[in-house]
Amino acid sequence: MDIYKIIGAAGLLLISIGIVTKNRKIQDVLYIIGGLCLEAYSIYLGDVIFIILQIIFTLAAIYDVVKIQLKKTV
Repeated sequence: MDIYKIIGAAGLLLISIGIVTKNRKIQDVLYIIGGLCLEAYSIYLGDVIFIILQIIFTLAAIYDVVKIQLKKTV
C-alpha cells in the first residue's frame, strides 16, 4: 500500500474520532492533524478542489483553537 494512502486513511480516522469526541480542544487537535494528513494526500492526488477544502478545514480548526485560548486568557 502506498504511504500517501496510509496517511490519508489516518487523517480520515483522526477526523472521524474528532467528530465523536466531546472535548473541544482535543477535537480541534484531531481535526488539525487529520486535516494536515488529508492535505498531504490531496496534494499527492493533485486534486485542487480537495487541496483548497483541506486548507480551509485546517485553518478553521486552528482558528477555533486560537479563539478558545484567547477566551481563557481574558
